[in-house]
Amino acid sequence: MAFTETGFPGLVVFEPKVFGDDRGYFFESYNDAWFRAHGLDYQFVQDNQARSVYGVVRGLHYQREPYAQTKLIRTLEGTILDVVVDCRKGSPTFGKVFSIELSASNKKQLLVPKGFAHGYSVLSETAEVMYKCDAFYNKESEGGVLFNDPALAIDWKVPEHQMILSDKDRIYSRFADTEQPFNF
Repeated sequence: MAFTETGFPGLVVFEPKVFGDDRGYFFESYNDAWFRAHGLDYQFVQDNQARSVYGVVRGLHYQREPYAQTKLIRTLEGTILDVVVDCRKGSPTFGKVFSIELSASNKKQLLVPKGFAHGYSVLSETAEVMYKCDAFYNKESEGGVLFNDPALAIDWKVPEHQMILSDKDRIYSRFADTEQPFNF
């Protein structure tokens, strides 16, 4: 298993150790003791799973306190481009974007701490994504940032005319116009 720092405080890539042979493979996708040994002390309370087709862009979402969520994201099938924006005022990476391909084949996972807007685009024909959360979902605390904010210049790796978005994701404000509810 490997934990890789991203240059964004608290944002970590986790690569589990995979044991493979002619029967297939086995790996532990989460082990609380490993995470705690690396200073990552979370109590996950909810698992979410989504299946989407090529071109779906979900995000950029967050939940305001007291329902803000740390998420551990992985892809069970297919490939996604996972994208986060640091929304924590006072963070050295405030307003910066980080992205990484997560796939069923690379088995990488992204630990996204509270205070980031999160989203992903589906790069394969279909993708199934699962993520653990350390707080329960609360509709009234939803917030987000516009997926195509020119100031963020996110390359979702999907042509805009092929993007499939929810109505909600199309109307979020640009990052500069969004009240940032998080502090570093």
